[in-house]
Amino acid sequence: MPTRTKAPRTPKGKAVRQSVTIPAPLAAAVRRTAQERHLTLSGALVSLAERGVRAELDAKENLKTTYKRFMDEQEPARKNEAGKDLVRAVFGKDAIAEDTIL
Repeated sequence: MPTRTKAPRTPKGKAVRQSVTIPAPLAAAVRRTAQERHLTLSGALVSLAERGVRAELDAKENLKTTYKRFMDEQEPARKNEAGKDLVRAVFGKDAIAEDTIL
């Protein structure tokens, strides 16, 4: 049975009050985001945190999919391309330097 990653949910039950300390530049960015989106600071923090959690889950799912594609591929040229995609998924899109000589 395939496993699925659950998307983060907005809390429907009781809210939890948390106290966090964040670096000043990040606090300024959160304030700016709150003003641009017409949100409270708390609302902006929640919105940004939800987006971050979703991005992490999407990246994890992309890694699993890319790994599976690499492992399942049989044709050498396509397996090589799938391997490059896997390296990019793990280390970032600029992880493989292009050979400018060829």
